[in-house]
Amino acid sequence: MHGKTVVLRSSGNLAAAELSCQVSERDTSRKESFSAEWKDLSLTARPEEGWSRFEADKQRRETYRQQQEARVIVQRSPWGILRLGLLGEPLTSYHLPYQRPLPLPIFTPAKLSARELAPTPSESVESLPAAGVCLDKKSVAEITKELPLVIQPTCPNFKKGLPRSLSRSMSQDAQRG
Repeated sequence: MHGKTVVLRSSGNLAAAELSCQVSERDTSRKESFSAEWKDLSLTARPEEGWSRFEADKQRRETYRQQQEARVIVQRSPWGILRLGLLGEPLTSYHLPYQRPLPLPIFTPAKLSARELAPTPSESVESLPAAGVCLDKKSVAEITKELPLVIQPTCPNFKKGLPRSLSRSMSQDAQRG
């Protein structure tokens, strides 16, 4: 496993840092290889809402401005787990919905070497499988048991508001952009 680190500084202070991971594996006996790379951890400094101070002395012509910073940590994993939080506090884990990295295979080539279902002239039509019957059919429950639980979003009951007409000045402002 290898990693790459990027650190950004702004006026001497830490602005952001990123840590990425790279995993590669080779099996020469089976002629297989696997490699994955992802951005694992990112630390950013953001201004914190409601934590600013501004003082101005007009007689002395002095001003003082201070803004509190929050250091946010985001950790991702290739297993679909996202962890978020502030530096020094416990991180909150979120399980992301499953996504296939590649599209579903629509066409699979037929086996050219083996003609399993091709009847010989001596076979009767009755020995062939019925049309539309799948030999290796799986139930829906068996297919969906590997998928994570899907939670439907809640929809608040929105009510129709009172109809409002725009005044002339508002409609002209809207037309001007």
